[in-house]
Amino acid sequence: MKRAQAEILREYGPFPGSDQVGGVTFDGRQVWFAGGGRLNALDPGSGEILRTLEVPAHAGTAFDGRHLFQIAEDRIRRIDPGTGEVLATIPAPGDGGDSGLAWAEGSLWVGQHRGRRIHQVDPETGAILRTIESDRFVTGVTWVEGELWHGTWEGDESDLRRIDPASGEVLERLEMPAGTAVSGLESDGAERFFCGGGNSGKVRAVRRPRRGAASS
Repeated sequence: MKRAQAEILREYGPFPGSDQVGGVTFDGRQVWFAGGGRLNALDPGSGEILRTLEVPAHAGTAFDGRHLFQIAEDRIRRIDPGTGEVLATIPAPGDGGDSGLAWAEGSLWVGQHRGRRIHQVDPETGAILRTIESDRFVTGVTWVEGELWHGTWEGDESDLRRIDPASGEVLERLEMPAGTAVSGLESDGAERFFCGGGNSGKVRAVRRPRRGAASS
Protein backbone atom coordinates (compact mmCIF):
# COMPACT_ATOMS: atom_id res chain seq x y z
CA MET A 1 0.00 0.00 0.00
CA LYS A 2 1.24 3.48 -0.87
CA ARG A 3 1.05 6.12 1.82
CA ALA A 4 1.71 9.87 1.81
CA GLN A 5 0.77 13.04 3.62
CA ALA A 6 -2.04 14.94 1.90
CA GLU A 7 -0.98 18.25 0.40
CA ILE A 8 -3.64 20.89 1.00
CA LEU A 9 -3.54 23.36 -1.88
CA ARG A 10 -6.22 25.78 -0.72
CA GLU A 11 -8.95 26.27 1.86
CA TYR A 12 -12.28 27.93 1.10
CA GLY A 13 -14.55 29.32 3.80
CA PRO A 14 -16.00 29.06 6.32
CA PHE A 15 -19.08 30.51 4.66
CA PRO A 16 -21.88 32.54 6.28
CA GLY A 17 -24.77 30.29 7.26
CA SER A 18 -22.84 27.08 6.49
CA ASP A 19 -21.12 25.94 9.66
CA GLN A 20 -21.23 22.29 8.49
CA VAL A 21 -20.10 21.13 5.04
CA GLY A 22 -21.22 17.74 3.75
CA GLY A 23 -21.20 16.44 0.18
CA VAL A 24 -19.06 17.98 -2.57
CA THR A 25 -19.16 17.68 -6.36
CA PHE A 26 -17.74 19.48 -9.41
CA ASP A 27 -19.58 20.32 -12.62
CA GLY A 28 -16.50 21.35 -14.61
CA ARG A 29 -16.69 24.98 -13.52
CA GLN A 30 -18.21 25.17 -10.05
CA VAL A 31 -17.79 23.19 -6.86
CA TRP A 32 -21.19 22.37 -5.40
CA PHE A 33 -21.35 21.59 -1.70
CA ALA A 34 -24.02 20.82 0.87
CA GLY A 35 -23.84 23.45 3.57
CA GLY A 36 -26.39 25.15 5.77
CA GLY A 37 -28.98 22.58 4.68
CA ARG A 38 -28.87 23.74 1.04
CA LEU A 39 -26.72 23.45 -2.08
CA ASN A 40 -24.09 26.10 -2.72
CA ALA A 41 -22.07 26.75 -5.90
CA LEU A 42 -18.47 27.80 -5.21
CA ASP A 43 -16.12 29.38 -7.74
CA PRO A 44 -12.84 27.52 -7.11
CA GLY A 45 -10.87 30.39 -8.62
CA SER A 46 -12.22 33.31 -6.59
CA GLY A 47 -13.54 31.36 -3.60
CA GLU A 48 -16.90 33.15 -3.88
CA ILE A 49 -20.34 31.59 -3.53
CA LEU A 50 -22.03 32.15 -6.89
CA ARG A 51 -25.46 30.61 -6.31
CA THR A 52 -27.53 28.79 -3.75
CA LEU A 53 -30.28 26.24 -4.34
CA GLU A 54 -32.83 25.92 -1.56
CA VAL A 55 -33.14 22.15 -1.67
CA PRO A 56 -32.58 19.79 1.30
CA ALA A 57 -28.86 18.98 1.40
CA HIS A 58 -27.24 17.21 4.32
CA ALA A 59 -24.83 14.60 3.00
CA GLY A 60 -23.39 13.36 -0.35
CA THR A 61 -23.57 15.36 -3.58
CA ALA A 62 -22.92 14.20 -7.17
CA PHE A 63 -23.16 15.46 -10.77
CA ASP A 64 -23.84 13.24 -13.82
CA GLY A 65 -23.09 15.84 -16.49
CA ARG A 66 -26.66 17.18 -16.52
CA HIS A 67 -28.18 16.86 -13.06
CA LEU A 68 -27.16 17.19 -9.44
CA PHE A 69 -27.91 14.37 -7.01
CA GLN A 70 -28.22 15.17 -3.33
CA ILE A 71 -28.67 13.06 -0.20
CA ALA A 72 -30.94 14.47 2.49
CA GLU A 73 -31.96 12.21 5.36
CA ASP A 74 -33.01 8.88 3.77
CA ARG A 75 -33.60 10.13 0.20
CA ILE A 76 -31.53 10.91 -2.90
CA ARG A 77 -32.95 13.72 -5.03
CA ARG A 78 -32.19 14.42 -8.70
CA ILE A 79 -32.07 18.18 -9.17
CA ASP A 80 -32.02 20.54 -12.14
CA PRO A 81 -28.96 22.74 -11.41
CA GLY A 82 -30.43 25.62 -13.41
CA THR A 83 -33.71 25.92 -11.54
CA GLY A 84 -33.28 23.87 -8.37
CA GLU A 85 -36.35 21.81 -9.29
CA VAL A 86 -36.42 18.30 -7.83
CA LEU A 87 -36.99 15.98 -10.81
CA ALA A 88 -37.01 12.59 -9.08
CA THR A 89 -36.44 10.95 -5.72
CA ILE A 90 -35.15 7.48 -4.81
CA PRO A 91 -34.49 5.84 -1.43
CA ALA A 92 -30.93 6.05 -0.09
CA PRO A 93 -29.51 2.57 0.64
CA GLY A 94 -28.35 3.35 4.17
CA ASP A 95 -31.80 4.50 5.34
CA GLY A 96 -30.41 7.79 6.67
CA GLY A 97 -26.89 6.54 7.46
CA ASP A 98 -25.57 7.59 4.05
CA SER A 99 -22.63 9.88 3.47
CA GLY A 100 -20.66 10.21 0.21
CA LEU A 101 -22.14 10.21 -3.29
CA ALA A 102 -20.54 9.89 -6.73
CA TRP A 103 -21.59 9.30 -10.32
CA ALA A 104 -19.69 6.83 -12.54
CA GLU A 105 -20.45 4.14 -15.11
CA GLY A 106 -24.12 5.11 -15.24
CA SER A 107 -24.57 4.44 -11.52
CA LEU A 108 -24.62 6.28 -8.23
CA TRP A 109 -22.02 5.21 -5.68
CA VAL A 110 -23.18 5.83 -2.13
CA GLY A 111 -21.05 5.77 1.00
CA GLN A 112 -22.67 4.28 4.09
CA HIS A 113 -20.91 6.05 6.92
CA ARG A 114 -20.94 3.83 10.00
CA GLY A 115 -21.81 0.81 7.89
CA ARG A 116 -18.28 1.08 6.43
CA ARG A 117 -19.29 0.26 2.88
CA ILE A 118 -19.95 1.72 -0.57
CA HIS A 119 -23.02 0.74 -2.59
CA GLN A 120 -23.41 0.89 -6.35
CA VAL A 121 -27.01 2.03 -6.85
CA ASP A 122 -29.37 2.16 -9.83
CA PRO A 123 -30.13 5.90 -10.24
CA GLU A 124 -33.66 5.23 -11.50
CA THR A 125 -34.89 2.84 -8.80
CA GLY A 126 -32.46 3.04 -5.89
CA ALA A 127 -31.80 -0.72 -6.14
CA ILE A 128 -28.41 -1.81 -4.76
CA LEU A 129 -26.38 -3.41 -7.55
CA ARG A 130 -23.33 -4.36 -5.48
CA THR A 131 -21.54 -3.47 -2.27
CA ILE A 132 -17.87 -2.84 -1.47
CA GLU A 133 -16.83 -3.28 2.16
CA SER A 134 -14.38 -0.94 3.93
CA ASP A 135 -12.59 -1.15 7.29
CA ARG A 136 -13.14 2.54 8.10
CA PHE A 137 -16.09 4.91 8.30
CA VAL A 138 -16.86 6.04 4.75
CA THR A 139 -17.55 9.70 4.01
CA GLY A 140 -17.03 11.13 0.51
CA VAL A 141 -16.75 8.95 -2.60
CA THR A 142 -15.34 9.75 -6.04
CA TRP A 143 -14.20 8.04 -9.23
CA VAL A 144 -11.40 9.52 -11.34
CA GLU A 145 -9.66 7.91 -14.33
CA GLY A 146 -10.90 4.47 -13.31
CA GLU A 147 -9.77 4.88 -9.69
CA LEU A 148 -12.21 4.63 -6.78
CA TRP A 149 -11.38 6.89 -3.82
CA HIS A 150 -13.24 7.49 -0.59
CA GLY A 151 -12.79 9.71 2.44
CA THR A 152 -12.66 8.53 6.04
CA TRP A 153 -13.29 10.42 9.26
CA GLU A 154 -13.08 8.81 12.68
CA GLY A 155 -12.35 10.96 15.73
CA ASP A 156 -9.54 13.37 14.84
CA GLU A 157 -8.21 11.20 12.01
CA SER A 158 -9.14 11.48 8.34
CA ASP A 159 -7.61 10.29 5.12
CA LEU A 160 -8.32 9.75 1.45
CA ARG A 161 -8.12 6.15 0.24
CA ARG A 162 -7.82 4.62 -3.18
CA ILE A 163 -9.32 1.16 -3.07
CA ASP A 164 -9.65 -1.82 -5.37
CA PRO A 165 -13.28 -1.62 -6.59
CA ALA A 166 -13.51 -5.40 -6.79
CA SER A 167 -12.08 -6.38 -3.40
CA GLY A 168 -12.14 -3.19 -1.33
CA GLU A 169 -8.40 -3.57 -0.65
CA VAL A 170 -6.74 -0.26 0.24
CA LEU A 171 -4.14 0.56 -2.42
CA GLU A 172 -3.15 4.09 -1.43
CA ARG A 173 -3.69 6.50 1.46
CA LEU A 174 -3.36 10.26 1.73
CA GLU A 175 -3.28 11.17 5.40
CA MET A 176 -4.89 14.48 6.34
CA PRO A 177 -3.43 16.64 9.12
CA ALA A 178 -4.71 15.75 12.60
CA GLY A 179 -8.07 17.34 13.30
CA THR A 180 -8.80 17.93 9.59
CA ALA A 181 -12.10 16.25 8.75
CA VAL A 182 -13.14 14.84 5.37
CA SER A 183 -16.93 14.85 5.01
CA GLY A 184 -17.22 14.88 1.22
CA LEU A 185 -14.94 14.09 -1.71
CA GLU A 186 -14.80 14.90 -5.42
CA SER A 187 -12.12 15.06 -8.10
CA ASP A 188 -11.84 17.78 -10.72
CA GLY A 189 -10.70 15.08 -13.16
CA ALA A 190 -7.13 16.34 -13.00
CA GLU A 191 -4.77 17.24 -10.16
CA ARG A 192 -7.19 18.23 -7.40
CA PHE A 193 -9.55 16.62 -4.95
CA PHE A 194 -12.18 18.83 -3.32
CA CYS A 195 -12.96 17.78 0.25
CA GLY A 196 -15.81 18.82 2.52
CA GLY A 197 -14.42 19.92 5.86
CA GLY A 198 -17.22 18.80 8.19
CA ASN A 199 -17.82 21.07 11.15
CA SER A 200 -14.97 23.40 10.15
CA GLY A 201 -17.39 24.83 7.58
CA LYS A 202 -14.63 24.73 4.96
CA VAL A 203 -13.97 23.15 1.58
CA ARG A 204 -10.39 22.13 0.90
CA ALA A 205 -8.51 21.46 -2.33
CA VAL A 206 -6.01 18.60 -1.95
CA ARG A 207 -3.41 17.57 -4.50
CA ARG A 208 -4.27 14.29 -6.20
CA PRO A 209 -1.16 12.11 -6.50
CA ARG A 210 -0.12 10.97 -9.91
CA ARG A 211 0.94 7.39 -10.50
CA GLY A 212 4.10 6.58 -8.55
CA ALA A 213 3.98 9.87 -6.60
CA ALA A 214 3.23 8.39 -3.15
CA SER A 215 5.81 6.55 -1.06
CA SER A 216 5.42 3.18 0.61
